[in-house]
Amino acid sequence: MRTTKFLAAPALALGALTLAAGPALAHGHDDGHDDGGHDGGSHAEGTWSGQAHLGELNNSGTTGDFWLELDGHEATVSMNVSGAAETFMDAPFPHAQHIHIGAEGTCPGPEADMNGDDAVNVEEGHPFYGMIATSLTTEGDTSPDSGLAVDRFPGGSAYTYERTLELDDDTVAALADGTAVVVVHGVDPANLSDAAAGAQSELDPSLPLAATLPAACGPVTVSQVGEMPHGGADTGSPVQQSDDGTALAVGAGVLGVGILGGGAWALKRRAATA
Repeated sequence: MRTTKFLAAPALALGALTLAAGPALAHGHDDGHDDGGHDGGSHAEGTWSGQAHLGELNNSGTTGDFWLELDGHEATVSMNVSGAAETFMDAPFPHAQHIHIGAEGTCPGPEADMNGDDAVNVEEGHPFYGMIATSLTTEGDTSPDSGLAVDRFPGGSAYTYERTLELDDDTVAALADGTAVVVVHGVDPANLSDAAAGAQSELDPSLPLAATLPAACGPVTVSQVGEMPHGGADTGSPVQQSDDGTALAVGAGVLGVGILGGGAWALKRRAATA
């Protein structure tokens, strides 16, 4: 047996990644809209249903399903996640989770790995799923500023989540346009290659790469109520809101436009030798 320890200074870092173009908007959106009201065209009118299957990234073992009921700009979001990294300093591993917009509206494949460590990091995945639009926290702020508010995300190897929140114009438009993607972060280092397990985050060298890696991802498909859903996961039964006690309070963090930044991290993981 071997023990691998990742230690990071208890500092907060703010990441920022500028998009070459603005977020994709709904078809038929008029760039000359009145900024004083909600945009998103006719897609934002009425009630919509959305869903996504979250497939694993980076050999994380993490999978899940995401459901959304959208009425105008008010969304009720439900998630069911399993196979995630389990513990963090003898407590549930916190999993940052977000709705991303502004890029291709897809999830990266292994070919997105550009540095040869057999892991797709946040910067490598960004061109596929884009910037953070909504932080799926258990309470409080849901803006990109709460992208790494680890005391307000679900945690552990399996969890359910439900929350009603307000989405901004660009997120509603991206959902309608098919370019919104849900991403869950945080991978057990034992599931990574030796190179990735021993690496520090490309975003902040004081952080382990495993802390910021995307773990599961899925594009959201939507249909207006009364239409047949297209693609995505089976809706199944609604899930319950995550118990706030499962979120590990290790200090508030912030995440800038599209990438994970810092936080107070100290990962300890046992892995069997081959």
